Amino acid sequence: MYTSILLPIDTGHSSSWQKAAPTAVNLARSEGAKIHVMTVIPDFGMSVVGSFFPSNFADDALKATAAELDKIVAGIIPPELLAGTHAVSGTIYKRILVKAEELGCDVIVLASHRPEKADYLLGPNAARIVRHANCSVFVVR
Repeated sequence: MYTSILLPIDTGHSSSWQKAAPTAVNLARSEGAKIHVMTVIPDFGMSVVGSFFPSNFADDALKATAAELDKIVAGIIPPELLAGTHAVSGTIYKRILVKAEELGCDVIVLASHRPEKADYLLGPNAARIVRHANCSVFVVR
């Protein structure tokens, strides 16, 4: 049923992978699927904000984030299940949806929001992904 799983995580918040990664691993094992793990660095938004940073800041930040992602993934995804890691920048929910399409993912497995939030609703990114994804979405609370 599933052959390709996308697991988006926030490298700065372990809550984004503590429950979602084991769920993705179990699903991959039971379905014979591979897992793509990705993270998104939010962009600057307005160009005036970006002008306060060195010209190579975005590239350096992306490289550092990719290295951090690889380190995290080594501890949470068995190598035989890993299809690849992807560090990108942009609007979080849009980049997740685009990457899922690019990779031909059958399902996106993601945490609903960081647990320090007091409500029981989906976070805004998770809600948008659920609404707009062209594949199944497994939301882990």
